[in-house]
Amino acid sequence: MSRADREYRELMRPVLEGVRVIELAGIGPTPFCGMMLADHGAEVIRIDRPGGSDPLSQDQERDVLLRSRRTITLDLKEPESVEIVARLVETADGLIEGFRPGVVERLGLGPDAMMQRNPTLVYGRMTGWGQSGPLSAMAGHDLNYISMTGCLAALGPEDRPPAPPLNLIGDYGGGGMLLAFGFVSALLAARTAGRGRVIDCAMADGSAALMAGMWSLKHNGMWDGERGENLLDGGAPFYACYECADGQFVAIGAIEAKFYSRFLEAVGLSGDPLFSAQHDRSKWPAMKERLSALFASAARSKWVAKLKPIDCCFTEVLTMDDAIGHEHNRVRESYCEADGFVQPRPAPRFERTTPVRPRMWRRDADREDLLAEIGAADPLRAISDRESSGAGH
Repeated sequence: MSRADREYRELMRPVLEGVRVIELAGIGPTPFCGMMLADHGAEVIRIDRPGGSDPLSQDQERDVLLRSRRTITLDLKEPESVEIVARLVETADGLIEGFRPGVVERLGLGPDAMMQRNPTLVYGRMTGWGQSGPLSAMAGHDLNYISMTGCLAALGPEDRPPAPPLNLIGDYGGGGMLLAFGFVSALLAARTAGRGRVIDCAMADGSAALMAGMWSLKHNGMWDGERGENLLDGGAPFYACYECADGQFVAIGAIEAKFYSRFLEAVGLSGDPLFSAQHDRSKWPAMKERLSALFASAARSKWVAKLKPIDCCFTEVLTMDDAIGHEHNRVRESYCEADGFVQPRPAPRFERTTPVRPRMWRRDADREDLLAEIGAADPLRAISDRESSGAGH
């Protein structure tokens, strides 16, 4: 192989190939972070719990968040299993976990103990409230964490309670994705300084950070109304969703004047005085009412035919199933299959890089290999021997 061929092959490697991460099984943001790292070539070794960790009792072999991992099931209440994890940590670049503060310390797997065994370890801690503060020990879920940052209060129509945004903001955007960013940042720092880092990643902090743009609007006097009365929360008639005659929905995002003008011309409203002052908030309710009646007068297919050719920030609102078949997504290959299960393909994309082909999780698929790599006996045997001798607990 020539030098040029070697350099090209090196360039084509997934960007995180060669990085090894230990993931202590959890739910929500931690597996999302593990998925993102594995999607880009990191070797993520998931330490599963006996009986699983999903509170919804989902079939984990259908769980997209768990894709592309190596797996081993260990009972962390048993000292032999804890030692297995510690020995794996010695071979790793990082560890990610999503327990409440203090839990991993009681297991003997806290950052101090693990960094004694691996001083360059990046230790990612994912919680809802953070490692400190009066709420740090309290239970919660995505909805609770985003409710304390002004984020949830801004979501939903003005005449209804705040609307849960699935668990996209706390768990994924402000949690798992932020932890993945923090992990790679800390990894770069550790490789420069020769010393590891502990990451305190909290979903409450992350959802607050995602509101930075709204704070900018607020400081500029552009976010001062109640929920559903502002520029980006559905209050603006040119940035909203509308129902068509067939019960389907469309989305309009014509914020800029040129797109707004094109949109009005396409729907026959360019000369209507009601729509002459785009940012006159006193007219927004009447403008929305007029547009609602307009879109309700025809099926979505008509509006697609009329507005799709015009560059005015118009789109259909697609369901998950519809999105798979959309022309743009098909051309981009935005979705893929792994073991027969449709799922989003890894993102983002890197030029001249071989993408990771996702594979679904299988319990204990790598147990024997992982134990052999660190020269460890299967802890199940030691536990069985102890229990058979009457020393079990």
